Formats: sequence, structure tokens, C-alpha cells
Amino acid sequence: MDQALKLKELKKRSKRKSTMKDGLTVFFMLLPYALLFSLFIALPVAIAIYLSMTHFNVIEFPTFAGLPNFINILTQDQVFLKYVLPNTLMFALIVGPGGYMLSFLLAWMLAQIQKVPRTIIALAIYTPSMVGGVFMAVVWRTIFSGDESGYINAFLLRNDFIDRPIQFLVSPEYLMNIVIIVALWSSMGVGFLAMLAGILNGNEELYEAAYIEGIRNKFQEVMYVTIPMMKPQMLFGAVMAIVGTFTNGYIGVALSGSNPTPQNAAQLITNHIDDYGFIRYEMGYAAALSVVLLLIIWIFSKVAYKLFAERD
Repeated sequence: MDQALKLKELKKRSKRKSTMKDGLTVFFMLLPYALLFSLFIALPVAIAIYLSMTHFNVIEFPTFAGLPNFINILTQDQVFLKYVLPNTLMFALIVGPGGYMLSFLLAWMLAQIQKVPRTIIALAIYTPSMVGGVFMAVVWRTIFSGDESGYINAFLLRNDFIDRPIQFLVSPEYLMNIVIIVALWSSMGVGFLAMLAGILNGNEELYEAAYIEGIRNKFQEVMYVTIPMMKPQMLFGAVMAIVGTFTNGYIGVALSGSNPTPQNAAQLITNHIDDYGFIRYEMGYAAALSVVLLLIIWIFSKVAYKLFAERD
């Protein structure tokens, strides 16, 4: 009897030791990720939330104030309510879905051709997302230049469509549309590559089975096989499109050469944050705007998860 009790106790101790060892293994495996996540994401977000409830001018130590910054955003900041928020939502609703669908369409089309031309074209499409600033300074500002040296103005003047150059990059009538065009052109980033990889690594047996079941054309193939098969890549592309769209405010400033943009025509929330944070040095208010931007991105990301996340 005593021997059986001893064996039972030894088994319990062995089980506890094994459980503790497994727990320590998991802990040390997760520790680098937890440290990096805390250092570069959780801590900056926590600091931003704290600073959003302070008055902080960079020189003096921040003083806690509560919610006045958020109240001012919603009641006193006429530029935010009249220009920044509508511009940001319009930009996001056009460039986000537009760039996302364009990424998928181009990825699907490239997947239909041979490897060598596919690689070259994919690299050409992806490159603008890496060197967008250089292209804007060298190419787009030259194309839309407001004098006779601008390609569009030169063409219009030469063919007598206009009698004086159009100031594309400082005119509220044109600036936002140009920003949207440039944003769509440079939106083929890692989301595009993820979609291309998802299509290329799809299970060919699923396509064969689908055609046996009655699929007869490419459109049905895309809708019933390709998109459901690559939902993880679609979700990743959607999240990257959302984040990239809401943080893509540098285009209007780079093209117009000023922040705020002329008559706030292309003023997005990231430009508004830079204006208050790095021009006016009202860091508390800029932090509050950053928190508002974080909430907007979180809401749109939740919508993307609802659409593309795997369901058990």
C-alpha cells in the first residue's frame, strides 16, 4: 500500500516537473516577441494615450489635463471637421478598396503568365511602393508642374486647349484628385506580393475538383475557388491596405511642397498630426489626433477581419 502511494506521489511530482518545464519553455520562446511587442507597440501606444490627455509643448514637462484635447477635436477644430476628416475618409474609401482590388486583379493576371516575365512585371509594379518619394519629386511633380515645363501643361498649351498653365499642385480643384491617382499608383506594396504568392501557391487539385463540380469560366473560378482559398493573404492585404491608406499623408505634402496643403485641399489626418506636432509643437493635441487615427484604423481593421478571417 505504501509502495503504491509512493509511486503515485512520484508520478505527480514528475507531472508537475514536466508541466513546469513545458511552461518555462513556452515562456522563454515567447519572451523575445513579448519584449519587442512591448517596446515598439504597447509602450508607444500607452505613452501616446497618456500624452493625448496632457498639455505638452516639448520644452516643458507635460501637464495632465484630461479630455480637453479630444473635446477640442470634436468641437473646436474646424479644419479637422471641415477638411481633414472628410478628406481622410474619402481618400481611404477610394484608395483603400481601389488599391486592394487593383492589387488582387494584377496579382491574378500575373499568375496566368510565365515565370520570367511575371517576375519582371511584378518587380516593376512593386517598385513604386518602395521609392514613392523619389518618383514624386522627380516624375509626378514634373508631370503636373505649374509652368510650361510640366508635361501636361506643355501638351495642353501646344494643342491650344488652354491659354495659360494650370497650377495643378496648388489648386484645390485638382490637388486631391492628383493625390488619389498617385496613391493608387504606389499602392502595390507587400499586400500585392502576398496576394500573388497566395495565388501561385494554390492547390491545383481544388481547381480540378471545381471544374468537375460544374465551374465553367475564370470568373467562377476566382469567386468560388481562388478567393476562398487565399483568405489569409486577402486578410493580410486588406489590413496592409487600411494601414497604408490612413498613414499615407506624405503624398499631398510632397506634391504641393507645404503642410498644411494649399487651402487644406489634400490635408489628411497624418498631415494634421505633423502640423500640430512638428510645426506648432502642440504634442499633446497631436497625440490626441494620433489616438483618433488609431481608433479609426482599428475599426476598419475589424471590418476586414469580419470579411476575410477564417471561421471555425
